[in-house]
Amino acid sequence: MNLIDLQKQICEKYQSVYRAINDSEMVAIALQTLGQQPIYATRIIPEQDENITWFIHCGEYSDADNFQPIHASHLDQLLPQVLPYLALDHGFNFIIDDDGYEDIWSELTDTG
Repeated sequence: MNLIDLQKQICEKYQSVYRAINDSEMVAIALQTLGQQPIYATRIIPEQDENITWFIHCGEYSDADNFQPIHASHLDQLLPQVLPYLALDHGFNFIIDDDGYEDIWSELTDTG
């Protein structure tokens, strides 16, 4: 199954609008946490003049985590596990790990 079909399947399963990001869009990732488990991600509605919608960190969250903006295209090398989930709508969160754990929820009541 290709990535777009997998993303659409996940969106349908969790009753999310399909809102794909393109490779030139930016995500914020706590690079110093790469390699830790689990992986946490939150999609926000960007403020005016902002272009980052996903915030991603690995392992336990810390106030010391420094989120760095990167192009979404770099995730296929840095964190390919998150790619199937990146079409979830604003307000969605997910937690995944390498053992197959998956928890997905929305913080917004109306995701359409």
